[in-house]
Amino acid sequence: MTQTTLILGATSAMAEHTARLLADDGDTLLLAARNPEALETLAADLSTRGAAAVKVLPAFDALAPDTFPELLTAAGSFDRVLIAYGNLPDQAACEADPKLAAKEIEVNLGSVIHLCTLIANHFVEQGHGTLAVITSVAGLRGRQSNYVYGSAKGGLNLFLQGLRNRLAPKNIRVLTLLPGFVDTPMTADIKKGPLFVPAAKAGECIHKALTKCKNDIVYVPFFWRYIMWIIRSIPECIFKKMKL
Repeated sequence: MTQTTLILGATSAMAEHTARLLADDGDTLLLAARNPEALETLAADLSTRGAAAVKVLPAFDALAPDTFPELLTAAGSFDRVLIAYGNLPDQAACEADPKLAAKEIEVNLGSVIHLCTLIANHFVEQGHGTLAVITSVAGLRGRQSNYVYGSAKGGLNLFLQGLRNRLAPKNIRVLTLLPGFVDTPMTADIKKGPLFVPAAKAGECIHKALTKCKNDIVYVPFFWRYIMWIIRSIPECIFKKMKL
């Protein structure tokens, strides 16, 4: 059965690959992102891949929450939402500038909470729906190398857990997608190691989570579940002395 999927942050690498697989399924796709030109290019590609229809929405700005209701109104009716945007900040810069740290928290947490609340209420009124949000394994334990980003994702993980608890009795699914290291433009400046996976592989995992998998918390890829189990098991008295 085909679905109508709204993708916010549609031009991010993981979202693009997910969208291509949804287009292969014959879904209708509603796309929103910051870059209108990149969005039009993506829409054309998805149309040729077999999407039932592709609609480009007005430019999306995560720091303009007053525009969110208008954006959702423009989207119209939809069965699924994938929230796929975010920003990996410079940790050292955030340590030096509290205003920058607060801005990054707003992009990665505050704006997503705002959107999720609007979408959840839309799905409650509609009577069904699936909300999937890309967070990060970085939110599962605070590390000195990226704790501003990690704290935003950690807060988002907890928010989604509570939202899932609220919406489960109402036939509404809330998915927490937890990527590990993914080779995308956002991680271009990070040295790549054996745990990095291509964005296409991450897209496959997300597509499976949306269409086949019954789990509500999905690690991207699956092996990060075991890696994070080990990392979360380290006692704090030891962990705080580690260079991570």
